[in-house]
Order: sequence, then C-alpha cells, then structure tokens
Amino acid sequence: MSDGERVLLTGGAGYIGCILVPALLEAGYDVTVLDRFPHADPGLAACCRYSTFHAVRGDVRDLGLLRRLVAKADIVLPLAALVGAPLCARSPNEAVAVNRDAVRALLSLLSREQRLVFPTTNSGYGSGLAAEYCTEESPLRPVSLYGTSKVEAEAAVLERGDGVSLRLATVFGMSPRMRLDLLVNDFTHRAVTDRTVVLFEGHFKRNYIHVRDIAAAFLHTLANYGAMSGRAYNVGLSDANLSKLELCAKIKEQVPDFVYLEAPIGEDPDRRNYIVSNERIERTGWRPNWTLERGIAELVKGFEMLNNARFGNVA
Repeated sequence: MSDGERVLLTGGAGYIGCILVPALLEAGYDVTVLDRFPHADPGLAACCRYSTFHAVRGDVRDLGLLRRLVAKADIVLPLAALVGAPLCARSPNEAVAVNRDAVRALLSLLSREQRLVFPTTNSGYGSGLAAEYCTEESPLRPVSLYGTSKVEAEAAVLERGDGVSLRLATVFGMSPRMRLDLLVNDFTHRAVTDRTVVLFEGHFKRNYIHVRDIAAAFLHTLANYGAMSGRAYNVGLSDANLSKLELCAKIKEQVPDFVYLEAPIGEDPDRRNYIVSNERIERTGWRPNWTLERGIAELVKGFEMLNNARFGNVA
C-alpha cells in the first residue's frame, strides 16, 4: 500500500489514465487528475466515490496552476500529451507545447524529493532493424513529430538523473476512454464490424502491450522506484513482436470470417518497423498479465457495444 502518498496525474482522463487512476486509488494513493476533460466522457465517474480522488479542470500549459498542484504532490505522472503521429501532424505547435515544453516546465518545478514516472513511446526507435532487438541503449530515430517530441521530453526527464521513463509498446485493450486508432484496436474493430482490412507494408513489425499491464507497470515502478530511477525501460509483451500480417492472423483465429489483404503498392505513412527487448524491466520482477490473444478476445466483446463515431483520438 502507498500510505496515502499524493499523486498528480496530468492527462489522467485519457485512454491510459482511465485505467491507471482507479488502480492507483485501489492501491491507496491520493490522486489528483489535471485534465481539460474535452470529451465530457464519464470515464472517471466511478472514481468520485473515493475521498482521495480530486479532479481539476485545466491545461498542463498553465504554469501557475501546475505550480500549485506540483507543490502538493509526492509523485508526478505526466500523461498529458497529443498522442499519435496523425494528431501531432494536424496540430504541430500544440504537440510540441504539450508533449515537450510542458514536460520541461514541469521538471523545473520538481524538488529532488518528488518522484517522476514519465510515459513515452517506443516509437522513438523509428524504422530500426526488424531482425535486431531494440534495447534501451539502441539509438533513437523517431520518424514523426509525435516520436520526436516525446524523445526530447524523455531526454529532459533522464537528464534530471532520478526520474523513470517507461517506453510503452503499441497499446491495446478496452478502456472507458476508448481509442480505435491504435493498431490492435483498429484491426480488431475492422474485423468485427467490416470483416476486412487492407494492409500497407504488412511486414512492418511492432511490439504490443495491454493497457492494464501499463497501469501495473506504473504501480511496479512506484513500488521499486529506488532501484529503477534514472533509467528508461521498454514495456511490452516479449512474445508479441509481430508484423501486421501476423497480428491479423491472430485476430482471424477469433474472428474466422475476417479477411485481410496486403496492397501491392502504397506506403504506410507511419514508417515504424522494429522489434523490442523488454528484458530490462523484466529483470526488476515485472511481468505482463494480458496476452495478445486475451486482449483480442476482450476487444471482440467490447466492439459489439461501441460506436466508431464516438471513439477516436481527436483534439
């Protein structure tokens, strides 16, 4: 248990936050969520039963507000970000301001006694070598503004010397604030609703991780902060470095009439192609609980209920 330690979580009403915040509350943390709450989703409504839950409507770029909230926190988890290459490309100035500059401003407000766990993306590995595992020591070669802004923010976190960066694999799974633009979620949704998908560069590989395992990784990091601080950690499923074609084959096992075709011409605008080693965090004792197969089964059930028009990663 956390003995009531105070956590400030920026961007906590998003896809990951709606899973992480209840997990933190259940573990005994006092949690303040700073978010613009732009979608008016009730994703955190059930958290209001906790006296230790506090919601603050505001923007992470409001330095005065941030200063007041940081002063009350023992732990800071900066989730606020414009997530994904397409969204950042549509709003490049806002992407840099939120993804990089707001993190740098946050760091300037922290004391050495306050702990910081920063979620970034393993998309920083870029186009990589598909036959060579990317470790935390591999060069970072982001291929999008999203990747670049997160890599630059992570550099500032690690320069601080005692923060932790979690380099998250491509996330999947059900959340109250659902996202359908993530690869596993997207392909499974297409399998359930359209029964078909056309792939561009189907051999491109990525690593994957369930959203609930991300929440577990945060809790594990906080419990082992002294041993883990000052480093970056890849967080993904070690048995799920899969190409798009391999991912579709996994989905077809559970949606038998799903048809997937590879386009003979055309390029994927997101040029990421790499495999990842998660050995460093596994050596600390962390293990994921959700297999890709279990997550796909969860999504198949969930997509019987969801409306594509409502759930997307839009500003």
